[in-house]
Amino acid sequence: MFAFFVQILIALVLQVIAYLLTPKPKQSQSATRDLEYPSADAGRPIPRVWGKVTVKGVNVLWYGEKKIRKYKVKA
Repeated sequence: MFAFFVQILIALVLQVIAYLLTPKPKQSQSATRDLEYPSADAGRPIPRVWGKVTVKGVNVLWYGEKKIRKYKVKA
Protein backbone atom coordinates (compact mmCIF):
# COMPACT_ATOMS: atom_id res chain seq x y z
CA MET A 1 0.00 0.00 0.00
CA PHE A 2 2.85 2.36 0.83
CA ALA A 3 4.55 1.70 -2.53
CA PHE A 4 1.36 2.80 -4.35
CA PHE A 5 1.43 6.24 -2.71
CA VAL A 6 5.15 6.62 -3.43
CA GLN A 7 4.50 5.92 -7.13
CA ILE A 8 1.68 8.48 -7.23
CA LEU A 9 3.90 11.06 -5.51
CA ILE A 10 6.73 10.44 -7.99
CA ALA A 11 4.30 10.72 -10.92
CA LEU A 12 2.95 14.05 -9.62
CA VAL A 13 6.46 15.44 -9.13
CA LEU A 14 7.43 14.42 -12.67
CA GLN A 15 4.27 16.04 -14.07
CA VAL A 16 5.09 19.33 -12.32
CA ILE A 17 8.67 19.23 -13.61
CA ALA A 18 7.46 18.50 -17.16
CA TYR A 19 5.01 21.43 -16.98
CA LEU A 20 7.71 23.82 -15.78
CA LEU A 21 10.14 22.72 -18.51
CA THR A 22 7.73 23.12 -21.44
CA PRO A 23 8.63 26.06 -23.70
CA LYS A 24 6.23 28.99 -23.46
CA PRO A 25 5.04 30.59 -26.74
CA LYS A 26 6.21 34.14 -27.33
CA GLN A 27 3.58 36.73 -28.20
CA SER A 28 4.55 39.39 -30.66
CA GLN A 29 3.37 42.79 -29.50
CA SER A 30 2.83 44.16 -32.99
CA ALA A 31 0.54 41.34 -34.10
CA THR A 32 -1.77 41.70 -31.11
CA ARG A 33 -1.80 45.50 -31.34
CA ASP A 34 -2.70 45.43 -35.04
CA LEU A 35 -5.80 43.34 -34.41
CA GLU A 36 -7.29 45.68 -31.80
CA TYR A 37 -8.16 48.48 -34.23
CA PRO A 38 -10.54 48.12 -37.15
CA SER A 39 -9.00 48.06 -40.61
CA ALA A 40 -9.98 47.45 -44.23
CA ASP A 41 -7.73 44.71 -45.59
CA ALA A 42 -8.48 42.57 -48.62
CA GLY A 43 -8.45 38.87 -47.88
CA ARG A 44 -8.89 39.28 -44.13
CA PRO A 45 -11.54 36.89 -42.77
CA ILE A 46 -14.86 38.27 -41.60
CA PRO A 47 -15.82 36.79 -38.21
CA ARG A 48 -19.23 35.19 -37.76
CA VAL A 49 -20.67 35.78 -34.33
CA TRP A 50 -23.69 34.29 -32.60
CA GLY A 51 -24.72 35.64 -29.21
CA LYS A 52 -22.89 38.28 -27.20
CA VAL A 53 -19.15 38.54 -27.81
CA THR A 54 -16.54 41.29 -28.13
CA VAL A 55 -14.93 41.30 -31.57
CA LYS A 56 -11.62 43.16 -31.71
CA GLY A 57 -10.06 44.19 -34.99
CA VAL A 58 -13.11 44.20 -37.22
CA ASN A 59 -12.58 44.57 -40.98
CA VAL A 60 -14.55 47.76 -41.78
CA LEU A 61 -14.40 50.61 -44.28
CA TRP A 62 -14.97 53.55 -41.91
CA TYR A 63 -14.51 53.68 -38.17
CA GLY A 64 -14.68 57.32 -37.18
CA GLU A 65 -12.40 59.21 -34.87
CA LYS A 66 -10.08 57.32 -32.56
CA LYS A 67 -9.65 60.36 -30.32
CA ILE A 68 -12.09 61.54 -27.68
CA ARG A 69 -12.50 65.28 -27.40
CA LYS A 70 -13.73 66.93 -24.23
CA TYR A 71 -15.40 70.31 -24.41
CA LYS A 72 -16.03 72.64 -21.49
CA VAL A 73 -19.28 74.51 -21.76
CA LYS A 74 -20.38 77.26 -19.40
CA ALA A 75 -24.06 77.09 -18.71
